[in-house]
Amino acid sequence: MNRELKYALGKTIPIMFSYLFLSMAFGIMMNQAGFPFYWAYLVSLTVYTGAFQFVIVSFLSAGAGIATIAFTALAMNCRHMFYGVTFLKEFKSMGKCYPYMIFSLTDETYALYCSLEYPKELDHHQVMFDIAWLSRAYWLIGTLVGALLGQIIPFDFEGVDFCMTALFVIIFIDQWEQADRHTPALAGLGIGIICLIIFGASGFMLPALLLTSGLLVVLQKRKEEV
Repeated sequence: MNRELKYALGKTIPIMFSYLFLSMAFGIMMNQAGFPFYWAYLVSLTVYTGAFQFVIVSFLSAGAGIATIAFTALAMNCRHMFYGVTFLKEFKSMGKCYPYMIFSLTDETYALYCSLEYPKELDHHQVMFDIAWLSRAYWLIGTLVGALLGQIIPFDFEGVDFCMTALFVIIFIDQWEQADRHTPALAGLGIGIICLIIFGASGFMLPALLLTSGLLVVLQKRKEEV
């Protein structure tokens, strides 16, 4: 095992536990909906959108059209357009890995990329690529295990989705401790709470992202002028 892979493996352990539990739940749901295990694996292999994969179980069961599925996927994952541009230049510099890095970017890997301080002796592009494929491997393995176990053992996964909330809290605390300025974190937290109160749990994400992004752009311009 090379140094980059060893470093990436250690950093993705929190993601591993979260992804394994959630993807197992997805695999079991697909099995309970009447789909064979390879359908669950195929969805995780081609879609890889986390929360939307749980929604797609209902869509597939109801025979929803492609347009409905595509629009819902776009609505649920539009946040990627906001934070994905942060690493666009970085991913382009990775050459042939560029398309895969875009496809494999998730909330969790993005947060990890932002919080890491790469040791000088490591190739940070290789570390990023290892984080990407390791995280996806966790999800695929969990999906397959869940789909297979779901055929023989009944499971109750109520509340398991809280592990993702716990993961983001841990990442937030880690970034807070490493950051010199806490203005972006406080701005995002405050705007998120306000939008949650105004728009509700199902509609606060997009306006919160728009307002936070706009505020951070303004603050950055003011900082540059000073």
